[in-house]
This record gives sequence, structure tokens and C-alpha cells, in this order.
Amino acid sequence: MILEIKDLSVGFHTYRGDINAVRGVSLNVDEGEIVGIVGESGCGKSVTAHAVMGLLPQENSFIKDGSIKLLNQDITNLSDKEMTNYRGTSMAMIFQDPMTSLNPVLTIGQQMTEGIIKAQGISQKEAYDTAVALLKRVGIPKVEERMKAYPHEFSGGMRQRVMIAMALICKPKLLFADEPTTALDVTIQAQILALLDELRREMNMSIVLVSHDLGVIARICDRVNVMYAGRIVESGPVGEIFHNPQHPYTRGLLNSLPRVDKVDDTELPVIEGNPPDLLYDIKGCSFALRCGDAMKICAACRPDYENMGKEHFVECWLPSRDREEGHDE
Repeated sequence: MILEIKDLSVGFHTYRGDINAVRGVSLNVDEGEIVGIVGESGCGKSVTAHAVMGLLPQENSFIKDGSIKLLNQDITNLSDKEMTNYRGTSMAMIFQDPMTSLNPVLTIGQQMTEGIIKAQGISQKEAYDTAVALLKRVGIPKVEERMKAYPHEFSGGMRQRVMIAMALICKPKLLFADEPTTALDVTIQAQILALLDELRREMNMSIVLVSHDLGVIARICDRVNVMYAGRIVESGPVGEIFHNPQHPYTRGLLNSLPRVDKVDDTELPVIEGNPPDLLYDIKGCSFALRCGDAMKICAACRPDYENMGKEHFVECWLPSRDREEGHDE
């Protein structure tokens, strides 16, 4: 197993009090697979990824509970200096916005080579040759010229390819791709996803794909975790989740997608209401106030994760109710 997260809770100190951004998240990533984390903005997807990478802001964040194991090593409470032994070599990250993630005053060549020189202690010439070969691999044309260029001289798609190359230059075992296709047009988006999948197979690398886009998740992921209000409310193989969703939130996300097989002009359904304020403790199901099928128990008690078979798990009271009603009939 490459990554094992157990009951992870992450909070932030604010002027209003402590915000419980991630509340008891557990997930695993096996060797060579792509695991998706999907949910609306603010549900805790990126915070979970940053917690694993050790990139949470030190001044106001804290890991409240739980553990993170990378390659069977507990990295939960390592210092920033200790985490440098893992970042780049064991795990790496593609950030949401390549324009703000790349240094505007350094050339692409400088940014590509500094990490591998520091991590592996190789010469400038070896680092340059490695960077050139990887940039060619991700589809950057005229690489020798581009190594001397600055980020603003690249298109959005090319900057994203550079970010992928930078993340992979030390050949990590685990790659976090945090909204890697945001702000890219559909054609470039498809190219980037195909490239990630191809590189994953070549390097036998695992990927955690963070996205709010269910189409992106469906395209390349093996398994998916649906997050809501800091918790994973449903998880399982992509085919199971998309064809047999059990949580009302998952069904709401899927129903809100436009479909080419619907020719009428009716409006897409929306999930009414707003997510709960994570400043306060939530006793029951965090989706209860927005759920059209909510029962009294939903607001009073948090449901356990229920095994629906085929490695499909859901945190919801409704499957139990539906089975009881079916049994009564």
C-alpha cells in the first residue's frame, strides 16, 4: 500500500474559533492505481492532500487526530524539514493554478533542475538532460529554447505540462493532482488526463486526483471518494459509484450533470441549501438539512459506513431503511 490515511481530522484557527475542515477521513491508495476525491468547493479535498504533503500553513493549521502513513512510514507529525525527505522523491503534487505555482522570475530550466539537484545531488548537466527529456515526454516543443523561457511565455496547457514534468522529475511513487485541468479547454483537458494516465502506467506510479468535476474522475480513476463537509460520505469503484450511487449527495452531483442523451430544455436539478458551518460540531449526517429523504435519525446520529458489496461503502441511514422496508414487504 502506498498511502494509508486513518481518521484524519484537520482544523484551522480563525478569529471565530477553530474550523473543522477535515473530520475523520480514511482512505487508501494502492500501488499503480488512480484514486479520485470529488466534491464541491470547500468540502476538504485539497486540505486532505495538503495535509499528506505537509503543506498546510504552519501559522494556523493543526492535525487534530488520525494518522498518515506513506510507504508504511508514519509521517503524521513530521517537521517541515523532515518532510523534505519525502516531498519530491516519494510524493509530489501538481497544484491547481500553474501560473501562480511557477516562479515568474525564474526560467523553466531553473525551476525544473533545482529540485532534482537538491534531492539527488547530481550535476547541473545531468539535471539539465533529465529535465529536457521529461519536458519532451510531456509534449513541450522546442525544449532547448523553452528551458530558457519564463512561465508567462507559455500557454495554460503548456504551463500545466511543465507542472507535471516538475512533479515527476524525481520519479515519486505517489502523485497528488489537485484540479490539474482547471481553466483548460476541453481538448487540452483530455490531453492532460491521457498524459497522466500514460505516465502512471509507465512509471508504475499511484495518483490521487482531486477534482470537483465528475467527468474528469470518471475518465481515468479506478476508485472514487465522494467528500462532503470534511467527510467521505461514499467510496468505491468508479463504475459502482456512477451506476449505483447510494448517498443522496452523490446522486445530487450526478443528476446535476448535463447529459447528451437528454434533448429537452428543462433546467438541470440543483442541490438546494448550503453546506453546514464547520465551526460547529455536527452530531448527525452533515447532509441532513439539504437531503429530501432525511429522517429524524439523520440529524441526531451520524451513520456508520455501510458495506454495500463490491467494495462500495456509504455513510447514510437510507440503505438500511430501504432494506427494512423491502423486508417488510
